[in-house]
Amino acid sequence: MPEPTISIEKKLFLRERELGALLEITQAINHDPTEDSLYKIFQFTLLGQLNIRRLVLYVLEEGQWQCVVSFGADLADFRQVPLPEAIINACTSASCPIPSLNLGKEWKQLETVIPVAQNGEVLAYVLIGNVNMDYVSEEATKFLETLSNILIGAIENRRLGRQRVAAAAIRKEIEIAQEVQTMLFPRHLPNNEYVAVHASYVPHTAIGGDYYDVVPIDDDRFLFCVADVSGKGVPASLLMSNFQAGLRTLLRQQADLATVVAELNNLIYRNAVSEKFITAFFGLYNRTTRTLQYVNAGHNSPIMLLDEAEGFQLLADGTTMLGIFDELPFLNVQTVPVPPRSLLLTYTDGLTEVFDQEGEEYGEEGVLRFLQRSRYVPLAKLHKELLKEIQCFNADGNHFADDITILSCRFK
Repeated sequence: MPEPTISIEKKLFLRERELGALLEITQAINHDPTEDSLYKIFQFTLLGQLNIRRLVLYVLEEGQWQCVVSFGADLADFRQVPLPEAIINACTSASCPIPSLNLGKEWKQLETVIPVAQNGEVLAYVLIGNVNMDYVSEEATKFLETLSNILIGAIENRRLGRQRVAAAAIRKEIEIAQEVQTMLFPRHLPNNEYVAVHASYVPHTAIGGDYYDVVPIDDDRFLFCVADVSGKGVPASLLMSNFQAGLRTLLRQQADLATVVAELNNLIYRNAVSEKFITAFFGLYNRTTRTLQYVNAGHNSPIMLLDEAEGFQLLADGTTMLGIFDELPFLNVQTVPVPPRSLLLTYTDGLTEVFDQEGEEYGEEGVLRFLQRSRYVPLAKLHKELLKEIQCFNADGNHFADDITILSCRFK
């Protein structure tokens, strides 16, 4: 259809309306209202300044097309109508007449679709209908595209700004949680004529869910603990922080091992969120009696290598995972003798739940085989070689599916 002839006076009038529309939109953007308010201002600007009586606006939000404006007499509620593939495929760079797209009956009240693109990507579609005959020229359509670009660009910048703020907040949370987690780990581990202790920690993500501790009780005794909280991230780090604070408070009060475990269960049950729980192993070594009291709370069984004649022992007895029940259904504190030159390895499940190309698990058996051939290797080297072995075994190389914590004790 040929474009209508417009007098100079009419053109000036239309330019005045366009400037008015542009002024309203830019003032609204500078006033910094919400996105919903901007969409409403856009709608009423086109209605009041440009006399566009029907308007539909689709915007690409998180990869999905959403109708954010649906306005005009006799129009369907396009917020409930998906954007047709015909529009997406046909209108990528220039406006399209809607009748040529053979859409459904609800689209008959609309006349033109205008794509709004930035950096070669279409971010929105403006669909208009019942337009004043003075405002159907190609030049006018270009102005509508410009006005829409300004609006969509402003909204996109706001989203990016919010994403940057949110990302910065997350980074700060992670930084704080990492600092908290680092503070949880002991600075010094026993290494004397009676015992040597070594620990290694390999986090899966920036903030892991594993924890280990070694706490001196008196000249003869120390307690060690390895724990694994369900989940990762900041909530797991905070729960572990509560766990450590509770553990150390109970030990300062000279609580026995059964009381320590029962009270920690109660603490976790009251403070855990999102169905979190903790598996843990607690060991209390007495160098004078050469005995180890222990409770295994649903954790991987530590491996105690005895002398070559007696083989090994798995320390599996104890109780359930902590934080599941308000009161533990059972609690057994076991005491085992610790012969000279015994080696104890405690770990989290990230060490054993490693799979090769055939889907075979490294497992407890793999750890045991490694220990039996490496029992006299210095602890730091033993940890390093064990981590190297599971890295070679792992189908994903050094990308592990979970945190890995190892704590070993060599009793002299």
